[in-house]
Amino acid sequence: MTVKFKIQGRTYTGTQEESLLGAIRRYGYEVPSLCYHEAVSPYGACRLCLVEVQKGKRRKLTTSCNYPVLEGIEVFLDTEKVVRHRKMVFQLLLAVAPAAKKLRELAAEYGVTETPFVPEDEKNECILCGLCNRVCKEVVEADAISFAGRGTSKRMESPYDETAEACIGCGACVHVCPTDCIGMKEENNIRSILRWHRDLPMQICKKCNRPFAPTFQLNEFAKRVNLDRARFDNCPDCR
Repeated sequence: MTVKFKIQGRTYTGTQEESLLGAIRRYGYEVPSLCYHEAVSPYGACRLCLVEVQKGKRRKLTTSCNYPVLEGIEVFLDTEKVVRHRKMVFQLLLAVAPAAKKLRELAAEYGVTETPFVPEDEKNECILCGLCNRVCKEVVEADAISFAGRGTSKRMESPYDETAEACIGCGACVHVCPTDCIGMKEENNIRSILRWHRDLPMQICKKCNRPFAPTFQLNEFAKRVNLDRARFDNCPDCR
C-alpha cells in the first residue's frame, strides 16, 4: 500500500511498512548506520540512524532502520537533538570497539575523535551489530554463529569459541561486517574464516584449474537444491 509522508518538509511516497531508513536513503538523504543491511531484518543495534519522527502532535527520537513508513508522518534529519544524541552514540561505540577503523572515520565526520568512556578492550573492532549472525541465519541459513555472554561480556562468536562446524565458508558474514573484524583469507587452496576458526578446502575447477569456492559450501548447495554434486565441479565462468 502506497502512503505519503514528509522528509524535511517535502512530501514523498513510500510503501507502508517498509524501512524508514531505506525510504530516506532512496530519496537521496544521508543517514549514518552500521548495523543495517537491506538483505536482513533490522536490529537497531548501532543506534546511529536516529531521526525525529512526528506523528500527529507527538514528536519523538527513534532509530529509522526498524521504524516503518507510515501515512502522514514527518521526518526530521540532523536536528540539534538528533546530532547531540548521535555524538553520544559514537562515544559509546568507540568505547566498545576502539580499534574499528571505519567506526573512527565515521565518528570523525561528526567531530567525535575520542570517548570519555573507558574501553573494555583497546584491540576490539566488533560493535556487536549482529549483521554477521543475521545474514548467516536468514540468508545463508547456516546459523553457525551467535551472541554469547551478557553486559560487557557480550560477544559474537562460534559455539564455545571453537571451530564453527556449521560454517560453509561462503564469506557472507565477512561481506556485511561494517568494521571488517571477521577476516577471510585464501591460501594454498584453503579458505579461512578467521574469527570463526573455520578452514575449508577449495573446489578446483576441472576446466580452468582455478579454486573458486569451498567444497563444503558446494556440497551444501547441491543438497539444498537437490542437484547432482558434479554440476558444481566447474567455476561459474566455465560452467
